[in-house]
Amino acid sequence: MKYCTKLVRKNQSMLIPGYIIRCGFASERSLLLQFMQRTYQDLFPNEDFSHLEQTVKQYFSSDTPLWWVEEDGGQEGKNNNAQCPIACLWVGNAIDQVHGNRHAHIFILYVVAEHRRRGIGTALMRYVENWAIQRGDRQIGLQVFQSNKPALNLYNQLGYQTQSLWMVKFLNAEK
Repeated sequence: MKYCTKLVRKNQSMLIPGYIIRCGFASERSLLLQFMQRTYQDLFPNEDFSHLEQTVKQYFSSDTPLWWVEEDGGQEGKNNNAQCPIACLWVGNAIDQVHGNRHAHIFILYVVAEHRRRGIGTALMRYVENWAIQRGDRQIGLQVFQSNKPALNLYNQLGYQTQSLWMVKFLNAEK
């Protein structure tokens, strides 16, 4: 992941005490898929999200950085890959349709339930903002479900504003 290695080394202090961040690897595709499925299952527990595998297959690349948050075991030199991540941030690229500028787009921000309300989500959002600024982006986009009140509260507190609405009409194929 060409975009994340330099930033992780440079900004370790941006994380909250007790947690570390590390770059994701291409070999962690299945772990990313698990986190994506958990994200949606939290909101829609009775749905099947096996189709998300296609999303990961299509969009996960060296141009879409992935970061994992793990508990800091306090042991220097410990192989952190052996730890189980407690949070995930996956970012892609989008084009501002008004001005034509490339910008970061958050595909997923997920914190495991037992680690929520500890500032991890806020720290990750500040982390990605710093990353986006360093690469020259002027904005960050994301999509959030209206029913996801905790996420809406977080994004509002961080200064995110609704710019557009994604509207859907469900069609009945039977006539």
